[in-house]
Amino acid sequence: MKKIYPFLFSFIFILSGFQLVSAQLGILQKESKKQNIIYFNPEVFPNIEEIKEPTYTAFYSGVSEKNSPFRNYKVLRVDANIPFDSIDVDAIKEYCKNNNAQLAVIPKVKYFKVGFGKYVFSNQVIVSMKLYDSMGNFITETDYDTYRKNARILGSAENSIKIGTSGAVNRMGKNLKKSKSFFLGNTEN
Repeated sequence: MKKIYPFLFSFIFILSGFQLVSAQLGILQKESKKQNIIYFNPEVFPNIEEIKEPTYTAFYSGVSEKNSPFRNYKVLRVDANIPFDSIDVDAIKEYCKNNNAQLAVIPKVKYFKVGFGKYVFSNQVIVSMKLYDSMGNFITETDYDTYRKNARILGSAENSIKIGTSGAVNRMGKNLKKSKSFFLGNTEN
């Protein structure tokens, strides 16, 4: 009887070790399936230094919304500025490689000018985005005009940026589903 206890204890210990290893492998497999998407700092028009940081904050707040078609992707913020109209494909490839990212988004936020002369800002914005894959291939482009889409007259510029960002991301997802040129992965949650 005394010989059975060490044998039983050893058997339970070995069995629990196998369960821990399989649990760790399951976690590693889930992490390897998780894909990355990098977002660069948006190009802000007009180029006024005082509005850049609040624009970046509102933009990334809009990106992190839960209703995004890219919710399977881990969002990575890259504090680098890439010009929206003249994109360096080699830089995109390098950033994707260094961040283990499958997609890269180059955004632009354009404020409306109201009045004549100096800039008097409206709370309306146009958020534009270009999507590239990790090989530097252009996939799609979209924009979202907060005035035309929501006819928002009142409200803060930060809120308009959040609405414009989530609207542009959703339109980008719809464009990808229509073209079927890029697989977004499992969109279920």
